[in-house]
Order: sequence, then structure tokens, then C-alpha cells
Amino acid sequence: MFNRLRDWLCPDLGIDLGTVNTRIAVRGQGVVLDEPTILALERKTRRVLGRGAAIGKLARQMVGRTPDSMVAVNPIRNGVITDFELCEVMLRYFFQKAAKQNGGFRPRCIVAVPSEISAVEKRAVYNSVERAGAGRIFLLDKARAASIGAGLPISEPLASMVCDIGGGTTECAILSLGEAVASRSVRVAGNDMNEAVIDYLRQHYSLRIGRPTAEQLKIDIGSATTLDTELSAEVRGLDSISGVPRKAVITSEEVREALGECLWKIVNCIKAAMEQCDPELIGDLADTGITLTGGTAQLRNLDRFLREQLGIPVRIDPDPLSTVARGTAICLEHMQNWQQRFQTEGAGF
Repeated sequence: MFNRLRDWLCPDLGIDLGTVNTRIAVRGQGVVLDEPTILALERKTRRVLGRGAAIGKLARQMVGRTPDSMVAVNPIRNGVITDFELCEVMLRYFFQKAAKQNGGFRPRCIVAVPSEISAVEKRAVYNSVERAGAGRIFLLDKARAASIGAGLPISEPLASMVCDIGGGTTECAILSLGEAVASRSVRVAGNDMNEAVIDYLRQHYSLRIGRPTAEQLKIDIGSATTLDTELSAEVRGLDSISGVPRKAVITSEEVREALGECLWKIVNCIKAAMEQCDPELIGDLADTGITLTGGTAQLRNLDRFLREQLGIPVRIDPDPLSTVARGTAICLEHMQNWQQRFQTEGAGF
């Protein structure tokens, strides 16, 4: 009865605080909010545009199109908060949008964070979420949240491996009996791939493009391995030599070449996690394989590329974008069972 009353007055929240997107799950309702992690501000006053509403999707539309007096800012980089004040403003707006709070209660929140962030970075997350309006706060490793959201049998004496490839970080973890027996994190993911595409076009075509264009190019024709039918796309940008707008036709082979270094860093991260494990657990992975989550997991043929390099089965979660948020939602439903495994204030930070 008390839990139902609490859910009505002040529902608990699960937060996937991502570099590119922030997703919030409400206890009993699942994922209810999926917004870009970005704000549009007046440059001098740092006041949010649109009477405080230029946050998330509205702010994303302004990226690369703002005049000098305005700026679009991402308060999180590589999974770490870089602007505490703006992160607090953004989270407060998202909390109000996700679920109305009544009766003066503050929601309990489970926040998914990268596994290898420092104690200072954990404290920054804790403080920003608390000031945004949260009550009791629990931190949960993203890889563990992803494994729960993907439905892996992590409570059994069997190795399960998850690799969450987001916008700012790649999280790899091998879990057994409810604990992470090995984990590695590398700050290489989707954003670095976008930058690699930008650098490639600047070096080979003397063409300057923005991050949104690079991301769209990666989505449209990018791949991790050879395609049966190679693709091409027309790209518009600024000629860095003549200083005038120009078009160029880019092929999927060229995008794949640009992404190569980032892909190998992800492979090395996965191998480093495997090297920490006992041989018996590695033997399990020959059957259970790896589950890929995160937005970058949707890159064409990424599962095939990792399968070729690692020699074990690789599958992609059916909805990789929301896997971590779904994991926090499941933890909310079973708070009593999982609470001892969460990090709270004073536990390591």
C-alpha cells in the first residue's frame, strides 16, 4: 500500500545519464523520456533560451545553426559531467517532464554511470542529481544496468558478457553470480567515430563538415566490415581551401576506413576485459558470447566484425538505445533485492 501511494505521489526514477541522450524510466511505467543531453543558451548570460525550454530535442535542432550570441552546450562529455550548473538545470527540466512530483516528496533515483569514473566524478553526478530534485540516490554501473536490461542470466554461475557502446564511452563487463568479475571502460565511442569522419574528410577532401553531418553520414553508409553492396552519399560542406560551399560523394569504404582506429580500440577494450577472467569463465563465453547495447551498436556489421576478431558469438539487443534505462527500471521494481549492490553517498566517493 505504501509503495503504491509513493508511486502516485513521487514515483522512483531510473536515469541513463548519457553523453548524447538522457533517458529516464519511471517505476511501473518503463522508459518515459528520451531526450538529447544538450541545452541552448545565451552566450553572455548563460540563460536557457525559450524561457527555459530550449533543452533536449529543441536544443538539438539548434546545433550548428546558432548565431554568435547563442550556443548549444552538452554538459556531459565521455560519460562525465563537465558543467555542473547546466547539468542540474537540464535534469530538473527532465524530472518535471518525466513525472510530476506531489506531496513534497523527492524521488529515489538510480543513476547509471561508467564503471571506471573517479570518486570525484561520482560525487559530481551525485550532487547534480540531488540538486535537481532527487531524494536518495543510488549509482549503478552502466554495464551491469545494460546486462539487466538485456535479460542476461547474470545471477547464475555462468559467464555473461555485455558491451555497451554509447556516445562517449564503451563499457565492457563479464558478470557471474550477480557480480562483475571483470570490467573495462574506454572513452572511445560514437562521438569519436563522428570526429574521425570529420578528420577524414578534412584530410582527403579538404572539406569541413559539422558533427551532425558526420553522424548522419555514419548512420547512412557507415559499416564495420565490407558490405555486399557498397553505398555512397553526397555530402555538403565548406571547402577549406577556397572557403566556399562544395559537395562531395563519399563511399562506405571511405567511412569504414575512417572508423577503423575507433573500432580496434573497442576490440582491445573487450580483449582486456577477457584477460582479467579465469579460463572457466572464458570457456562459458564461447557459448554465451557477447551482447551489444548502446546506440553505436547499430553500426552496420559491427556484430560480424567483433565475431571475426574475437571468435565468439555476438548479438545485438533488440532495442540497444534503451537497454541501460530498461535495466534501471527493472532495478526500481526490485529495489529491495538490488539495493545492497548499489553505490550510495559515502560508498567509495
